[in-house]
Amino acid sequence: MTTITTRNLKSYYGDFQALFGVDVTFKSGETTAIIGANGAGKTTLMKSICGMINTTPQMIYVDDVAVGGRPAHTVIETGIAMVPEGRRLFPSLSVEENIVLGSHSHRSGPWSLERIYDLFPVLAERRHLSGTSLSGGQQQMVSIGRALMSNPTMLLCDEISLGLAPVIIEDLYTTIKTLKDEGMSIVIVEQDIQRALSVADTVYCMQEGRVSLSSSAAEVSLDAIRDAYFGM
Repeated sequence: MTTITTRNLKSYYGDFQALFGVDVTFKSGETTAIIGANGAGKTTLMKSICGMINTTPQMIYVDDVAVGGRPAHTVIETGIAMVPEGRRLFPSLSVEENIVLGSHSHRSGPWSLERIYDLFPVLAERRHLSGTSLSGGQQQMVSIGRALMSNPTMLLCDEISLGLAPVIIEDLYTTIKTLKDEGMSIVIVEQDIQRALSVADTVYCMQEGRVSLSSSAAEVSLDAIRDAYFGM
């Protein structure tokens, strides 16, 4: 199992500072929701944890081991996988080839190509098609499957419902609930607050690169979320 902690996390794009001393904890076995307006720093937080944005070692810990600043391929080896915003599939590769790419870390665990196809049967039917020829929802399934192929213990999902039809979003969140019931630790970056709260144990709200709210999802009020979301 995996627990992620950030301590005074600061992240930059060149000279532009995007995160200002962010402290969060993603607990093993829990689902955490990250909410906030566009530009609040949610994706930057995910990228920093995954090694896609450089930080110092003591800003990010996985199970009490400092991992800040490590390259992305070594972060995957700690049991963290990301489903990125926009899916980021390779158009020159088939559905199956895109999924199998996730296994390059060679981590042992329960996830295999066959199990991905059990989770998403429609992908088995389309395994030989180009990954980007599928519908948006099916492409999101490929992206989730690719992340699961690394056999993570912590799955970071960045805006998985963005631009998708409500029925597809419902199916994807059913998948999230299934993974949670199987013991997967999950972090969800989401614009749909009610949807995020429906599956989360803990919720953080970000505003202008800072954490403006930290609460149990079951206990947080909509008034508190509104105030944190808009900086009131």
